[in-house]
Amino acid sequence: MAISRTLLLGLCAGAAMLPAQTGTVGGPVSGYIFDARGQSLRVLQGIPGAALVGGPVDLGVAVSAAWVSPKLDSALIVAADGTPRIFRLDAGQAAPIQAEGLVAPERAVYSPSGTALALITPGSVRIYKGLPSAPTVAGTIEVPADLAAAPGALAYGKRRRPGSGPVAVSDDGLYLLYGNNGSMQLLGVAGDSHTLTDAAAGALPVFAPGGHDAAVIDSQTIALFQDAAGAATVRRLPGLSGVHGADFSPDGRRLFLASTSVTAIDLTTGDRTAIACDCRPAGLVRMGTAYRLNDLGKGPLWLLDASSAAARIVFVPAAQ
Repeated sequence: MAISRTLLLGLCAGAAMLPAQTGTVGGPVSGYIFDARGQSLRVLQGIPGAALVGGPVDLGVAVSAAWVSPKLDSALIVAADGTPRIFRLDAGQAAPIQAEGLVAPERAVYSPSGTALALITPGSVRIYKGLPSAPTVAGTIEVPADLAAAPGALAYGKRRRPGSGPVAVSDDGLYLLYGNNGSMQLLGVAGDSHTLTDAAAGALPVFAPGGHDAAVIDSQTIALFQDAAGAATVRRLPGLSGVHGADFSPDGRRLFLASTSVTAIDLTTGDRTAIACDCRPAGLVRMGTAYRLNDLGKGPLWLLDASSAAARIVFVPAAQ
């Protein structure tokens, strides 16, 4: 998709009108984006298709890592001094939230609705529930090491660090999906854990919003589970190669897959729709009604706008 000169001039003119002071935002906020070079969490000002990268949220500290809730109402940040903090977000404003036993993770994963948060450290995952208002520890799950094939090896392998596999957490904070050694495991904070399904290396797990429905995606199969923590009835669709990002739509009726492009799957009919983009998605991270396809860099920021049935890919001009 060509970026028109007229659109760029209009967006740049809009940028000049944005409030200059840190943490002050006027108009709608369509998301937040971590700025590694600026050590800050920046606002996406506007709506998908007419948005700009705005100024930093006033968090009071320099930021070395940040993860934002899919509903844009909270964020976990790791300060430059290594201290983890959780903030309540509201239209570009931030207020700190107390959370007992908070640890700085190597990775963090929000649940589909942002009500739970998994903090992943080597060997264990600490899960918080009750976000955004009152986060409490739901439990800590010990995760096994994954035996991954060494490059070029046929019969031998090397052990990766525990906790390095793909992870998804349910909205109630009670269950974790964890990819490990050719399988997808369902791990419960109460100890009710088992192998949910076999899965190829690199398979991606995702929970649907509001319950325990889930999907496990690899190149061979897309396994759709109804009540993965209970009866776990499964429906299988053909897989898709090269998937490195996946998520349900907010209403749970579609599944979006990011590979060399973006594919939308209607979960009622199984129909697939390829969504055109002059980009190569690096992932798929929900931001409200949109999904971020790449990180902040020198080029445009690409978003999947899923606010209507006809999903489209739009861009945010490169940050200044």
